[in-house]
Amino acid sequence: MAKKSHKTPLLDELEDGPWPSFVTGLKRLADDGDKPSANMMKDLLGQLEKSYETRTGYWKGGTVSVFGYGGGVIPRFSEVAEEFPDSSEFHTLRVQPPAGMHYSTDLLRNMCDIWEEYGSGLIALHGQSGDIMFQGCTTENVQKAFDALNKIGLDMGGAGPALRTSMSCIGHARCEQSCYDESRAHRSVINNLLDEMHRPALPYKFKFKFSGCPNDCVNAIHRSDFAVIGTWRDDMQVDQEEVKKYVAKVGRKYMIDAVISNCPTRALSLNDDDTLDVDNQSCVRCMHCINVMTKALSPGKDRGVSILMGGKRSLKIGDQMGTVVIPFMKLESDEDFEKLNELAETVVEFFAENALEHERVGETIDRIGMANFLEGIGVDVDPNMVSHPRTSSYVNTDDFNEEAEKWFARKKAKDAMASKSADVAAE
Repeated sequence: MAKKSHKTPLLDELEDGPWPSFVTGLKRLADDGDKPSANMMKDLLGQLEKSYETRTGYWKGGTVSVFGYGGGVIPRFSEVAEEFPDSSEFHTLRVQPPAGMHYSTDLLRNMCDIWEEYGSGLIALHGQSGDIMFQGCTTENVQKAFDALNKIGLDMGGAGPALRTSMSCIGHARCEQSCYDESRAHRSVINNLLDEMHRPALPYKFKFKFSGCPNDCVNAIHRSDFAVIGTWRDDMQVDQEEVKKYVAKVGRKYMIDAVISNCPTRALSLNDDDTLDVDNQSCVRCMHCINVMTKALSPGKDRGVSILMGGKRSLKIGDQMGTVVIPFMKLESDEDFEKLNELAETVVEFFAENALEHERVGETIDRIGMANFLEGIGVDVDPNMVSHPRTSSYVNTDDFNEEAEKWFARKKAKDAMASKSADVAAE
């Protein structure tokens, strides 16, 4: 028998205006006949209306999981279960999506069928860590739902003080700006560290994200502890004939206003014959000119990744952008991906052993200092890691030349070793 809907005058107001409302979606699921999921959504709407009336949240946590896993489920128990019994348990299953968010229509249909059978029917694509969020499930059905999802090839994602589900952009599968194989890097790192995701044992959460170019479409630099960003280290590719066509199409004034003047380092200049000069030494890979002139400009040919660490939203010391730790790394051969895995594993181990409880790795770096962090993970200091110039003019530079010579000597030895390793691999 279909349950009677609760009156929701405050929620109804959220459906006014030109923009779609989440309330409409919840009501649609609540009107789906006499299914248990429809009754659950009706009571959910009733509890939400009560929260709006009283300005109080009525969800509390608990412990719910599936066999063999320590995380992946976000438990939600209602404190007003007497009034709204069908939404007394409204747990969320975090499930890992395919790398690069590649879905087949068959997989999407199977996901929907499973969640209509075992859950509320409410699915969010995707959470901030990239999870498929299957929202609204009873304790009894959590294991059943997971077993069905696992049968179609999906696995539980991260929750709690653990490695979180990763995100990667669609990358080289569809995007001409891609500088490396994002999906392979994503799956390689996460598969190697899967135990850290399924059995939470870290001081706090840790996130990897992979963007194929400096456009950073998955917000890796400011939303992940370990950001892998595609880049290049040679000159930007310029097709002068396409530049001329673009200028002829939009006019010199628009070209100067929209492209040349918007370069943050003034690395672009337009010649009298409508060709473009690029000061590649000054280019900071902001991608603006490439995004505007996609036929005329493209990333260089010597491609790889930059790795930044410490990005996060507000916690103890406010929002942070990631800091460059590896200025450039090739990511093409099996050895390159193994090197990435080793670095990722080293950083997670250092974080597990040295971070304070409820502390992100960016806050660990801020607390112990970048030099100590680099020493702990076995990475040499590089001038590209400087995020802010020295603000004090009173600096002793007596031994500057000696220290510079030491740095260049270390760099030369390191480059020679890398070249020798490459020759051995080629043989």
